[in-house]
Amino acid sequence: MNRNKDANGGFLSYEHKKQIPPVIKQQVLKALSFYPELKNTVISFIFRKNIRSSVMQAQPVFHTLLRKRKDRRYRINISTHFSLIRCDMPVTEIPEEVMVGWIAHELGHIMDYEQRSNTGIISFGYRYLFSSKYVKEAERVADTYAVERGLGKHLIATKRFILDHAEIPQAYKNKITRLYLSPDVIVELVKKLEEKKQKEVAQA
Repeated sequence: MNRNKDANGGFLSYEHKKQIPPVIKQQVLKALSFYPELKNTVISFIFRKNIRSSVMQAQPVFHTLLRKRKDRRYRINISTHFSLIRCDMPVTEIPEEVMVGWIAHELGHIMDYEQRSNTGIISFGYRYLFSSKYVKEAERVADTYAVERGLGKHLIATKRFILDHAEIPQAYKNKITRLYLSPDVIVELVKKLEEKKQKEVAQA
């Protein structure tokens, strides 16, 4: 995939129609560079003091669901702090590769939303709220989008950061283990993707 960098080594062309806090702009643009399909999609990345049981949360702006699909807008809410057992860590102190992986997962949700009608998104939200089985399916779809776009190593870094960090509450680790693709499954997906690409090159 060709991700055009600017003269400073960034990805400023992917800032189009995006609202991004300057402190995380580099990580967000890097993640966006793997999703050229979202270049013209309106997305706001917004810091929030408290997001219930989550660090990040991708969602459509509700009133835009009353418009045509091309006029739909999205927001990705980002908690200002990451809760640890003894203290809170500012989310801006999370390692870059981990942050890129986290954002990549949320962008995977937006890719999923983009395939749905407005009524389909409303139905999605209802089932997400009331069905743990549907939550698991939706989270794994988002992970899969990220892997397919070459962000597997970033997702693995994010999962390892959560699962191996001694100060992250066990309840949150259990949630990640229960609902999301494991690092081992992601490794296997990346391997299969590479094998598929090699096969396509050989047949070209």
